[in-house]
Amino acid sequence: MTELRSADFAAALDAADPLSALRAEFHLPRHGDGEQAYFVGNSLGLQPRGARAHVEEVLDQWSRIAVEGHFRGPAQWMTYHELVAQPLASVVGAEPAEVVAMNSLTANLHLLMVSFYRPTAERPAILIEAGAFPSDRHAVTSQIRFHGFDPDIDLIEVEPDLPGGTLSMAAIAGAIQRHGPRLALVLWPGVQYRTGQAFDLAEIARLGHAAGAVVGFDLAHAVGNLPLHLHDANADFAVWCHYKYLNSGPGAVAGAFVHARHAHTDRPRFAGWWGHEKATRFRMGPEFVPTPGAEGWQLSNPPILGLAPLRASLDLFARTGMAALRARSERLTGYLEALVCNHLDDALEIVTPGDPAQRGCQLSLRVRAGRDAGRALFDHLAADGVLGDWREPDVIRISPAPLYNSHADVLRFACSALAWREGHQPGAAR
Repeated sequence: MTELRSADFAAALDAADPLSALRAEFHLPRHGDGEQAYFVGNSLGLQPRGARAHVEEVLDQWSRIAVEGHFRGPAQWMTYHELVAQPLASVVGAEPAEVVAMNSLTANLHLLMVSFYRPTAERPAILIEAGAFPSDRHAVTSQIRFHGFDPDIDLIEVEPDLPGGTLSMAAIAGAIQRHGPRLALVLWPGVQYRTGQAFDLAEIARLGHAAGAVVGFDLAHAVGNLPLHLHDANADFAVWCHYKYLNSGPGAVAGAFVHARHAHTDRPRFAGWWGHEKATRFRMGPEFVPTPGAEGWQLSNPPILGLAPLRASLDLFARTGMAALRARSERLTGYLEALVCNHLDDALEIVTPGDPAQRGCQLSLRVRAGRDAGRALFDHLAADGVLGDWREPDVIRISPAPLYNSHADVLRFACSALAWREGHQPGAAR
């Protein structure tokens, strides 16, 4: 197993990998005189080199022709958001009319819950996972209160039942069956942000619908990380952000999915003029006539400068394909797992499931010596040019993104962690 720790071994893996060249498509952060080993694509993806040209194209149009940029050129602003619909649909496994890039994730979640969380006295409850991302929990508790119900009673949180704080499908199914008659909405993550566990979305949608509930997904950590099949999974709606694995910049425009069966829904919604049907939008009439599909949930005209970097990232996804990226992701994360299990097992516990079908690229790690030791390792890694991220109370997340990370990066993490361990646990080296 010492071969795993060989720089020549990691270099050979990278040389044999047909997608290694994708790394050159990104700006890599620097550390000292070299590159940082950046494992935080689960928080902010790196900048595609093509992003600047798309942004400058918009700035150039604005400077030269001002308002006429809405109507002139192949990337005119009036239909700019439509430029990302097809490639985005390919990434999430949807029809183009089922997706739209707009707003931010939590704003989209609220807008879609207006339509799809319709509680009654008999069915007021929302089911989520315990330890959900705080923004999701804030959103659902506020929606429950807005409708006059009590989150202490009507927010159902499914507790982990497996080691490391992960969840079995049996626990999810049991909770849906047990609370089914009261459920208005099942809101579930594609990938749980702290543990890195991925879920069977089609099965969760099937279970929720069988119980009479609407099913929605937060795909913040799944989009661009895992192949998704939203249309076939039969979710009612989904939301996500684009600044993680879709590499669209800090605070990037988010995304939303509404299944085609709701394209002409009469469900209530919060309306805005950009959601009005395109043929009559500029007649400026008083009645709202929604555009069929996900675009009908738009409120305002899209932020063009915010959408521009997304085009650059989607170009790379379209060129490569999710299947190939997923295969590379499994190789990189599998290498990370092998290094931890064979050389760092006495120091680190892997929280994320070992089954590749139940995870994306992220491995969540706990230092066995406790939280203080975990923070010490995290700080040591950062000082050594290896950047992961920390999630309370005690998790270090390391996410080798297949678009730009390498086996050499992964080895660098392991070597840095080994150096820390050998300095803190004399005699532990192996």
